Amino acid sequence: MPHDTSCLRVFSRGSYSCHWRKSSDNNRKCSCCWFSVVTVVSLFSLCWMYICLVTFNDREDVNSEAFAALKRWVNWFMVLIIISAVLTAYCVLLLLFALVQVALGEKLDLHWLHKIFLCFGVIFIALGVAGISIKWKREWPIVPLSLQATAPFLQFGAVGALTLLSSFVFQSYHMAKGGSKFLIALVFLTVSAAIFLCPLIIQSPCLISMESLPEKPKLFGHRGAPMLAPENTMMSFERSIACGVTAFETDVQLSKDRVPFLMHDSKSEFLLRTTNVKKRFPNKTFQRSINLTFEELRSLNAGEWFLKTDPFQTLSRLSEEEKETARNQTIPSLRQLLNLSRQHNISVIFDLYSPDQKVDTVDTVKTILESGIDPSLVLWLPKDERDYVQETAPGFIQVYDNDTEMLEKGGSYLNVKYSQLSVERIRELRKENVTVNLWVVNERWLFSLLWCAGAGSVTTNSCDLLNEMKEPDWRMAPSKYRMIWILVDAASVLLMVGLYIFQWKTCCSCCREERQRDGSSVQDEKEMFPFLTAV
Repeated sequence: MPHDTSCLRVFSRGSYSCHWRKSSDNNRKCSCCWFSVVTVVSLFSLCWMYICLVTFNDREDVNSEAFAALKRWVNWFMVLIIISAVLTAYCVLLLLFALVQVALGEKLDLHWLHKIFLCFGVIFIALGVAGISIKWKREWPIVPLSLQATAPFLQFGAVGALTLLSSFVFQSYHMAKGGSKFLIALVFLTVSAAIFLCPLIIQSPCLISMESLPEKPKLFGHRGAPMLAPENTMMSFERSIACGVTAFETDVQLSKDRVPFLMHDSKSEFLLRTTNVKKRFPNKTFQRSINLTFEELRSLNAGEWFLKTDPFQTLSRLSEEEKETARNQTIPSLRQLLNLSRQHNISVIFDLYSPDQKVDTVDTVKTILESGIDPSLVLWLPKDERDYVQETAPGFIQVYDNDTEMLEKGGSYLNVKYSQLSVERIRELRKENVTVNLWVVNERWLFSLLWCAGAGSVTTNSCDLLNEMKEPDWRMAPSKYRMIWILVDAASVLLMVGLYIFQWKTCCSCCREERQRDGSSVQDEKEMFPFLTAV
């Protein structure tokens, strides 16, 4: 088979440029520019995919906000993940084909269809970044937070990628002349030094010895165990008990006849997402809890939606009997949850959604006190009417949503979003005997990071997953990490030096053959490669 028609050469050329039989004759500068575009878009797509994966922890927030706007449940975040994964795979494969073209000495001529897809990819990523910045900007802190968990391992991956790509860089260096050669060397050495030495500035709480590891954070069931049962139902809270939760987290509203009940959604999406209110009251729209009595609320089905939408893609974990139980769930009262909490000695923490905080606080506190639950099991979170609660029920544990107010009030319990506190601040509060609860933590990597940082507890949808963890993922002793870092860097340097010498000798051999044909002097070779000739 002729060299020009080898399978690898034909496949690579056809995939990248659709010139199956021979290389194109297009302008080299234009081809190099598009190669640069492919490289940049590939890096952007990898970064975007990383953002999607780390924000997967909060996918419920995206889907809930989309439902509030569209009044239709679709797992939009999963759609985003799928599109992003396809885009990333496409860009990376295109870059690999381009590198194969370079290695085979083929000309780079990107097909017009690839150019269109790359433009769509850039637009998609730009819209995604803009969407987060405008509608979901509170999510950006998770990116630097995630790097504290992944940076040590990303560095190992970057060293591997640098080693693999060095062959192409060396080839370009030997082919370049004058100032281009100097620029290639300068950029490559700068990037290499940054990648090899970045562990000097990496600060990860998971670089910790087993002896220094804090105790495992306690688990709070976010609306029960919503991955295993319909949220805010008795089945959900009962399933969370088996996950080892130490507190039930929920949301309380009051009905028309002043009965506190459990329901998260309010305002325009009230009852629409998690009940069959449209079927039960087809000609009515409810936006406030005080529009219905508790008996009317209890007549709604609060479980069928879970089986229809499978919000966390966990329905396959349920048996047929459990699915039937889920199908028949109703809206529970706060009193029912308090009775369950009292039976199992599990704490209760909740938000109070109310247009009249003063009146609703009085009725809610009254319901709690009448239930006979141990007051120390009640973690009081609503900040309105806190003085009244402290006076009426001094046994309740007061929980604050910011450390400034907590310190002013002399409190010792903090409940905030996981991205609001730095790792250093969590450690400081732990030393000050402040219990820090962080919400909502669903992914193992995030739980591991907060465990290493010393969080007291986390509110989670994934109580079954996190309960199984015996130690943090990716934890590594600092001495072990330093040893691996040095070995990986040293191995990479040795491999790259070997590749450089091999390509230099190959280049020298080719140049010698050409000079022999042209009657050139060997002295020219020494002038071309003075450093390695001396070596």
